[in-house]
Amino acid sequence: MWIVRGLVLIAGPLISYFQISHTYHGLFVGLLISSVVIIAEIIIQRFPLDAIAAAVVGIVFGLVAARLMDFTVSLTDNQRILSFMKDYSLLLKVLLAYIGLIVAVSKKSELDFLNRDILKTGRPRASNDLVVLDASAIIDGRIADITEVKFIAGTVIVPRFVVAEIQAQSDSADTFKRNRARRGLDILAKLQKDPGITVKISDKDYPAIKGTEEKLVELAKDLGGKIATTDFNLNKAAMLQGITVLNVSDLSNTLKPVYLPGETMPIFLVKEGKEINQAIGYLNDGTMVVIEDGRKNVGKRIDVIVTSILQTSTGRMVFAKTAGGTSPQSQRNEQS
Repeated sequence: MWIVRGLVLIAGPLISYFQISHTYHGLFVGLLISSVVIIAEIIIQRFPLDAIAAAVVGIVFGLVAARLMDFTVSLTDNQRILSFMKDYSLLLKVLLAYIGLIVAVSKKSELDFLNRDILKTGRPRASNDLVVLDASAIIDGRIADITEVKFIAGTVIVPRFVVAEIQAQSDSADTFKRNRARRGLDILAKLQKDPGITVKISDKDYPAIKGTEEKLVELAKDLGGKIATTDFNLNKAAMLQGITVLNVSDLSNTLKPVYLPGETMPIFLVKEGKEINQAIGYLNDGTMVVIEDGRKNVGKRIDVIVTSILQTSTGRMVFAKTAGGTSPQSQRNEQS
């Protein structure tokens, strides 16, 4: 790019010298024009395409409004007003173009909210709530199940830089990361096929911001949306800035079945525990259950009585004791 810019800086003065004036003035004008073009090109690269398009549209509307104002004033045939407009016409055009630019750029994020019933509520329909997905939520996969049962509806935004991050991980030399990332791409394809939601790939980026988490927070702020994630750090950073976070892991922990001490439940004993006569089993949601005097029943499904529940920072543990026999389901399996 700098080679091309250098050629422009050379070509501009030469063209100006031969076509405008065979003097130093011609060279200076060509150099000035070339410099302005290169500076404009560098500035444009720092802004996303949607902002540039919105700015152009805003300027055009501002100039059209200024032209209509001129036409309206000319119909009045009032000399004082005509004289005023003649003196300040250029200033008014610049101001209206500026106002159009500012309004278009600042309001472009609200384009998704235009389909509203103004007469009834004056607000966007609830189905238009925006949810921004990060890489962890996509790779985790449970977001597809959540949208399938309609707990999340409306529009789901997947930033292009998040897709690029997942694609980079899918080419990783680490087998574990590669498989998880490829599963994430499959989940994304599944979300796009879900008729209950609208998935949009956003090209909006923030070149001045390096971290993906910071970009996601900034995007959610610009769109006025929520963030769906399983990342603890992103969760905290977004909440500190007043952004609503849909943490899939928190939802999963909240929906875990609650067993109270004294309740009986069937469970399959997977392996022996660390202590004498202990056995370990797992609930369907992954909760570990430690069963006293259960070692002799490893490999069987038995009924156990909950004795206590321990809530830790990593999850929930259930302690139980054998109820004195195998569950009816286990007995039927053994007889068959």
